[in-house]
Amino acid sequence: MGRKKWLAVAAALLACGSLLLAGCGGDKKETGGKKGVSGNVMVYTSMYPDVVNSMCKPKVQKAFPDLKVNWFQGGTEKIKTKVAGEVKANKISDDVLMVADPSYYIYLKEKGLLLNYKSPETKHHIMEVDKDGSWAAVRVCNMIIAYNKDKLKPEDVPKSWKDLTNPKYKGRIAMPNPLLSGTAYVAVGSLADKFGWEYFDALKANGLRVEEGNSAIQNKLLTGEYMAAIILEENILKLQQTKKEPLEVVYPEEGCILISSPIGIFKATKNPDGAKALTDWWLSKDGQAAVTAGWMYSVRDDVDKPKGAKYSLKELLQKALKVDWEKLTKNESQIKEEFRSRVMDQ
Repeated sequence: MGRKKWLAVAAALLACGSLLLAGCGGDKKETGGKKGVSGNVMVYTSMYPDVVNSMCKPKVQKAFPDLKVNWFQGGTEKIKTKVAGEVKANKISDDVLMVADPSYYIYLKEKGLLLNYKSPETKHHIMEVDKDGSWAAVRVCNMIIAYNKDKLKPEDVPKSWKDLTNPKYKGRIAMPNPLLSGTAYVAVGSLADKFGWEYFDALKANGLRVEEGNSAIQNKLLTGEYMAAIILEENILKLQQTKKEPLEVVYPEEGCILISSPIGIFKATKNPDGAKALTDWWLSKDGQAAVTAGWMYSVRDDVDKPKGAKYSLKELLQKALKVDWEKLTKNESQIKEEFRSRVMDQ
């Protein structure tokens, strides 16, 4: 075979080899818009265990068959305590953080602990996105008032946040503990800004009960021990849809409290490609479908509201109470102490 002919054959073989690799993907596999992501990624999240186990884990595993994703689930305050210990020990185990308190991400960014990453999926966002890419809202929780329609007459249904100070509800109203719950903490800050701390004095005088978690509140609404409660809408929608329970949502006249739960990547991650791929997936339509399946609101403009919700996120945003995230970041200890001394101390 002549030299020129041999070179032509060799070139053709190389071209075919390249096409085969491209067609088969070689050792690179399309997974959620990223090629070949593998290794380990740890996720710390405050999403409820049943949502994580039944929806998040299988969907993520299907999207990233070569990526081993580990999950640590806990309340926002529990996760913040865990992260604080890891930061102090200079041994951060978490890669991707998903908790329900944007003010915490502002704090972490100020400490230089978050990786700047601007996901291409944020072009569809209608909620907060950090200008440097340190974090982006990934789900939205909605704090509302709930009641049991089988236990409450129509004329006794509260219509506003202020209604909860009415003596007819005395001793039969409740809310989650803001010292333990990130969403409850945001709600307290927002309500205090709107009505002043005197609002909580009035709630205390009206017998407000503070429960550790949402389960106790839900159960006591069902039994009729509580006439009304401040609680996340997702808890009520879930019981409506899955258990056919007679709990109903009140969207307060003054506006709901919309709480963004961001996603962010720790700068200390040992797998930035995997963490970025997972972040992109959560912000994609597929990832957001897992959010709305958990009865929370999507941050995108092209994903429907959760099943059972009366309003879309865009509609709720028109009247939502203002949340001062910077204030919640800088004054956390003072806000929590104010609540504790006014409401929880006897």
